[in-house]
Amino acid sequence: MDRLTALERELRTASPHTLPDVVAAALRDRCAATQVELRMADYSLTTLQAVERVPLTTEPVPVHDSPQGRAFGAQEPYVTSDPGPGTVTVHLPVTVRGDRTGVLSVTLPEDRYTQGLLPEMQYLCEALGHEILVADRDTDLYLLARRAARLTLAAEMQWQLLPGHSCSRPEFSLGAHLEPAYAIFGDNYDWSASADHLTLTLLNGMGEGSEAALLTNLTVNALRNARRAGLGIADQAALADQAVYAHYRGDAHVSVLLLRFALATGAVEVVDAGSPHLWRLRNGSVEAVTFDAQLPLGMFEDTVYTAEPFRVRPGDRLLFGSDGVYDTLSPAGEHYGERALARSLAANRLLPPPQVPRAVLRELAGYRADTPLEDDALVVCLDWYGRAGS
Repeated sequence: MDRLTALERELRTASPHTLPDVVAAALRDRCAATQVELRMADYSLTTLQAVERVPLTTEPVPVHDSPQGRAFGAQEPYVTSDPGPGTVTVHLPVTVRGDRTGVLSVTLPEDRYTQGLLPEMQYLCEALGHEILVADRDTDLYLLARRAARLTLAAEMQWQLLPGHSCSRPEFSLGAHLEPAYAIFGDNYDWSASADHLTLTLLNGMGEGSEAALLTNLTVNALRNARRAGLGIADQAALADQAVYAHYRGDAHVSVLLLRFALATGAVEVVDAGSPHLWRLRNGSVEAVTFDAQLPLGMFEDTVYTAEPFRVRPGDRLLFGSDGVYDTLSPAGEHYGERALARSLAANRLLPPPQVPRAVLRELAGYRADTPLEDDALVVCLDWYGRAGS
């Protein structure tokens, strides 16, 4: 443990761009590693791309059909025997508080590998993930490894707003995804967990391109400002409504679904001010959950919002989708709709929440065939476990 503590200290004091080098040196010393490779998941969660000084020099590997992808998806180490003479490669997930960021692949002599190495290597990956999170403030190295193509300006603005792809606590686990990942416009999501509450926000801003991204940026930051001032969700919605109206005078608005979960009880306060919808999987049965519809943010001056009660139980799975999901058309002109979403939610019930949004969007892509998305498609999945002893 003293060795691991020393390594953590070395990671904290290293230059941000040298974190993979520090880890590689430690693994060469500890287990005679011959190759250490760090890959990051791209924005679309379809490929794992090498962290390197010249981006995209090394061929990416797919998330869904590779040893690295198996470790990433299962969130467990995966060991492969190499075709070369007497070596094995250990693929380990790099995850920060439930947010899956990448995979570390370590090649070492077969006679140096033991199961006893895995806990130490996993601890190292956890420390590496936390330091990458901090390093992103000071270097673009890891951000560049996350993109398989150039982002539009709107997508660049939107991804900088997002809290991550997934998050987990003892009381809940959630995952989220947006498509098209490299050209998103107005859809967005946000979450924040305190000791007692989880606040979850889904947004669908009108318009396209950078104008839509600017509108969403204004709304997200207004909601965060109100939340951090200690206001309830109805007042959060009212303050954000005022901010949008003051800037656009009713010419632009944002659809929002805002939820505040009490972690101890499962009691939820909801403000439904627009188009994001909710489906619930409980005891094997899927149903759409509706709330009192209120005005989208920014339509009129001084709109009053009211929070209504809702409750979740341990074992509930909630799926949220934007209109870019349930209004998607098939080649025959039929809407994807609630029935297909309910089937998808039931079919993917065994997947963990971080994998569900991508699975739903893959099915959506199959449904629309060659028909391009006409709008952003946002999916968020939340599993509710509740607090032990409550």
